[in-house]
Amino acid sequence: MKPMGAIPADFAGTAPLLIAGRTAEVWIAEAGDTPLFVYDAGVVRRRIALFRKAMPAGVDLHYAVKANPFAPLVAAIGPWVDGLDVASKGELDLVMAISGKAAGSISFAGPGKRDDELDLALRAGATINLESEGEADRALAIAGRLGVTPRLAVRVNPDIELRGSGLRMGGRASPFGVDAERAAALVARIIEAGADWQGLHIFAGSQALDAQAIIETQAATLALAARLSEKAGAAPPLVNLGGGFGIPYFPADKPLDVTAVGAALTRALADRPAILRDTRFAIELGRWLVGECGVYLTRVVDRKVSRGETFLVVDGGLHHQLAASGNFGTVVRRNYPVAVATAVPDSPTETVTVVGCLCTPLDLLADKVELPVAQPGDVIAIFMAGAYGASASPAAFLAHPPARELLVGLAG
Repeated sequence: MKPMGAIPADFAGTAPLLIAGRTAEVWIAEAGDTPLFVYDAGVVRRRIALFRKAMPAGVDLHYAVKANPFAPLVAAIGPWVDGLDVASKGELDLVMAISGKAAGSISFAGPGKRDDELDLALRAGATINLESEGEADRALAIAGRLGVTPRLAVRVNPDIELRGSGLRMGGRASPFGVDAERAAALVARIIEAGADWQGLHIFAGSQALDAQAIIETQAATLALAARLSEKAGAAPPLVNLGGGFGIPYFPADKPLDVTAVGAALTRALADRPAILRDTRFAIELGRWLVGECGVYLTRVVDRKVSRGETFLVVDGGLHHQLAASGNFGTVVRRNYPVAVATAVPDSPTETVTVVGCLCTPLDLLADKVELPVAQPGDVIAIFMAGAYGASASPAAFLAHPPARELLVGLAG
């Protein structure tokens, strides 16, 4: 038997599993079938309330849409946060259509923005987080042709990294952002060109559970923002401090101490350099806001024994939930939290392996875990499915249909 991560507190302790107060079978009937992602908006609301309570007053909260661009979820989150950060034309179209946010609260980051994407953002009045000097040249040229004043921020590739982060995005050569040693010169150039400079975006890494590592990185980010601003000769209207807040997917993972992070940031902002005195600050979060709100429900199609091992074969798989299969950035495969959603209290348990319906041995959703005994027709729940699930998985692989998605928990 192998360990698995802990079931999120919002879903733990019920048999059968309850999501927003109803069983998995109720939500499956409403959606029409499995496989199904169910997202509980109540979990997101509580997470946002925790952020607001822990962080200093005046620190904005931005939602990174790439974590989960499911339109009803984005529409629900829009009024609850201060900004939406997108990384493609498709995401920009989505948030402009359904979020209710003014374009000025939308920022567009990511390398390789095409001219038509820059054109759309400039026409809309969204802020473009510049990833290179070349992108700045193109944005300024397009704005000139359109006759608009571009809203431009500079994304900085920092000379620091977020210690212990799952994805490190600073302190090294990178396609993301302008190297810190060149960023001030670019800021000065876009201001001189007449752009509406919106500030700095400094992102050092993601998926960190060590509060002290985030505290140190935020302090270093503030110092870097001050140095760059002094060198550029201009105070930034906004400094996006990035995010990096992780969630506990795996055995031995502990939830991030957000209260400690907020207390340290309160002290750091109180002592910030003078050039940042009138600057606004934002923290950009995706996974931490929505990761634990999602449950992937998939029905057992077959139960088989092979050479002494029991396999539950389900109608879903890595084509919907790539991360749970261990094929989305993890070096060593570990088990996400999993449950038999339809199990009743005190069910006998067994050691089983849960596999998907794809013709590849990579389609492994839970490896040798202890679960209540399940039969064909029962429903398996895979947790931590609210971020980088449906939209980050190879949905077209082997031409299986896409998973259904359902937003629940909006009432109350």
